[in-house]
Amino acid sequence: MSRLFLRTLRDDPADAEVPSHKLLVRAGYVRRVAPGIYSWLPLGLRVLARIEHIVREEMDAIGAQEVRFPALLPREPYEASNRWTEYGPNLFRLQDRRGNDMLLGPTHEEMFALVVKDMFSSYKDLPLSLYQIQTKYRDEARPRAGILRGREFVMKDSYSFDIDDEGLERSYQAHRAAYIRIFDRLGFDYAVVHADSGAMGGSASEEFLVVAETGEDTFVRSPGGYAANVEAVTTVVPEPQPYDDVPPAHAEITPDTPTIETLVDHLNEAFAREDRPWTAADTLKNVLVTLRYPDGTSEPLAIGLPGDREVDTKRLETQVAPAEVEPFGEAEFAAHPALVKGYIGPGVLGEKSETGIRYLVDPRVVEGTRWVTGANVSGSHVIDLVYGRDFTADGTIEAAEVKPGDPAPDGSGPLELARGIEMGHVFQLGRKYAEALGLKVLDENGKLVTVTMGSYGFGVSRAVAAIIENSYDERGIIWPREVAPFDVHLVVAGKDPAQFSAAEELVAQFESAGLEVLYDDRPKVSPGVKFKDAELIGIPTIVVVGKGLADGFVEVKDRATGERHDVAIGEVVGTLTAGH
Repeated sequence: MSRLFLRTLRDDPADAEVPSHKLLVRAGYVRRVAPGIYSWLPLGLRVLARIEHIVREEMDAIGAQEVRFPALLPREPYEASNRWTEYGPNLFRLQDRRGNDMLLGPTHEEMFALVVKDMFSSYKDLPLSLYQIQTKYRDEARPRAGILRGREFVMKDSYSFDIDDEGLERSYQAHRAAYIRIFDRLGFDYAVVHADSGAMGGSASEEFLVVAETGEDTFVRSPGGYAANVEAVTTVVPEPQPYDDVPPAHAEITPDTPTIETLVDHLNEAFAREDRPWTAADTLKNVLVTLRYPDGTSEPLAIGLPGDREVDTKRLETQVAPAEVEPFGEAEFAAHPALVKGYIGPGVLGEKSETGIRYLVDPRVVEGTRWVTGANVSGSHVIDLVYGRDFTADGTIEAAEVKPGDPAPDGSGPLELARGIEMGHVFQLGRKYAEALGLKVLDENGKLVTVTMGSYGFGVSRAVAAIIENSYDERGIIWPREVAPFDVHLVVAGKDPAQFSAAEELVAQFESAGLEVLYDDRPKVSPGVKFKDAELIGIPTIVVVGKGLADGFVEVKDRATGERHDVAIGEVVGTLTAGH
């Protein structure tokens, strides 16, 4: 450590919010260069390399072959797949000195498809799986959480190529099994959840989420085994309801009720029901947003949903991708004077209305359901407005928040919500990119057929942080053995030359036994500082050469459990190698 390029910090960096960000910087694994951009220091690179090694072993084990594409790419292939436009502002675009449009690769479906098209032409060449571990670039609007959400990151992306859907299913299952082995080896607490394919397209799609309170993704699970990202949860649609005995819709004055809470209070005071009190679920609120498309065009969108739920922005964005969702501001209301803010009703919404604003409703709004909603007159609401009798929409949309206790779509029980970090995503892409780029081969009958593809991503650099989110304490990082930068952290706790001499002999013995050692040989650093650094850095086994040396013992400490044992110096190598 006297020569290691390292500076540990006692205080958290000012911009750090999550534990992994704080600890990686404090322990000297990474260093910030700019928002979302980090330098990897020697300790960090060692961890990154060990994770890459695990990923390579498991990918090679299923017969995938490693390649490496450039990060700097031409525009044309991304034009062919339409992603030059669809990626919108998340794409780093630039020009070379000749004015040619280029980009920094966010992901490489196009490159993989084109290289296979260039080299293979027959069904006999398939199935094929290729992968790379490479730096990617995405211009995140809000880079945060250190390396968990950066603008430059290392990713493993792999792709399978098959002649038919049955082959794709086999390739998909092989990759899925490899991911399970990777996640198990990395020591993650994780969940495999159904996911929405989003802009990637394709059919089957699953995410591998590391369970963590600091995770940006919300997912659901049921007692019966259902698990899904909230973006992929589908609402259990109620049966249509009879409405023959529902009185005609009637507008009522409801002064000072611009919010759902004030409206419910007023309803229970002025229009009390005989069967039960009014609740927010009896109301239909209409939320307006602006959809901004990658080509620069925009359109307003109205969403009708039960008043006891909010619009989940991530669910909405998934449904309207590649458009981005923006608030409906004062300028937009001014452009649509027929809308009365706080009292918007379905009567002025829909493509056939005077506003022409597209109107989509939550799937719970079914034939016969009765609602209290805005009358589109300030201070007034309509009661007993029945869907199918009094109003209709242009369609449905899964944009409402998912709540604990909602029924699972497969009937496996009530849902519970948890937080996770997306670490892997596996897709059955199908033929979207192959068709766009003309990837065809001759089948056994000599007929040209389009190849079907699978896409499988894993966040290699993100894994470094995600492991810490699962494994740390108030003193620092606790690395699982398989990814730790070293196997042993050897500390000399005194200033006695005999201790340093014994430690140097142990280093040689450890290395001869195949153990990698970080040796704290700093002569002028106090034992307290050395111990704090050892716990902060997080190597799983700490060996202390101290006062016990006089009696022929050293202390062996387990970083994870805190357990300490005095071990005879002649037996310490055997003790440690037995645990590896």
